[in-house]
Amino acid sequence: MIDREQVRKVAHLARLELTPEQEEQFTTQMGSILDYFDQLSELDVSNVQPTTRAIDVSNVTRHDELQPYTNRDAIFSIAPDQEGDFFKVPQIFGGE
Repeated sequence: MIDREQVRKVAHLARLELTPEQEEQFTTQMGSILDYFDQLSELDVSNVQPTTRAIDVSNVTRHDELQPYTNRDAIFSIAPDQEGDFFKVPQIFGGE
């Protein structure tokens, strides 16, 4: 069982200021939560496979295939700014 001193310590670590009424309320609530974990620890889960989700989820993605684009002039014609054969973009690191 958790006591008020432990609730005060957790509140201090979380940078919370609790009133005496809140301390009492959290003592009861945290005690209930810890009791529930005690109940869960009694379950036999030796035959349960570890999982990260309750349902099976998988990404549906396509395979990337490299396809060269031969019309460089078309690409550069829609670029906002360029310098020679390169796209010119705003500096994001080390700039003013």
